[in-house]
Amino acid sequence: MARDERRAGRSSGVSRRDFIKGLGVGGALGAGILGGEACDAVREPGVSREGGATTYGPEAVSVRLQVNGAERTLRLEPRATLLDALREHLDLTGTKNICDRGECGGCTVLLEGRPVYACMLLALDARGRSITTVEGIAPRDGLHPVQQAFVSRDALQCGFCTPGFVVASKALLDENPAPSLEQVKSALCGHLCRCGTYPRVFDAVLDVARGSRPKRAG
Repeated sequence: MARDERRAGRSSGVSRRDFIKGLGVGGALGAGILGGEACDAVREPGVSREGGATTYGPEAVSVRLQVNGAERTLRLEPRATLLDALREHLDLTGTKNICDRGECGGCTVLLEGRPVYACMLLALDARGRSITTVEGIAPRDGLHPVQQAFVSRDALQCGFCTPGFVVASKALLDENPAPSLEQVKSALCGHLCRCGTYPRVFDAVLDVARGSRPKRAG
């Protein structure tokens, strides 16, 4: 009986090896239909998914970032920081690389409106979140009020720390339009200025705050 079945298989032109290959292809197609993410992991170099966990690297992977209102797609190593992505891949050099260890505040950007150190955040962790750099703060036809106040108060010398101060000051004023001097100092305590222009920085922020306060009648 078995010999007759094998003969029938040969006469039909389908060998057992071809049949098993067909099962393999069908299984792969089924996985593609039922588990699209699994297929994406196979197609995407540097990304693998095993046991429900996603692993990136060591090769560069595709990373989509929402920067200053525009979506940008980059090829980055998983270890790349947001600071590296902004400066080295998007040419947004207003975000400064000074200490590169989360101590000086020169690389501050806004992540969903809140100030963060870009040197301490992986670019992968910023996916799907709104990122605003100092380049994205000013309107196209002029300066942001904080920037203008820094100019008017001469609140910068070498300028390296200035972008971080400006970004953090904007975040403060967005949350608290009328801060006190102590609140300004507290909000900017994570920023270092080697030139020592702190008093003028504080005055600049307070100038903007005073301009936003409603005038008292009479």
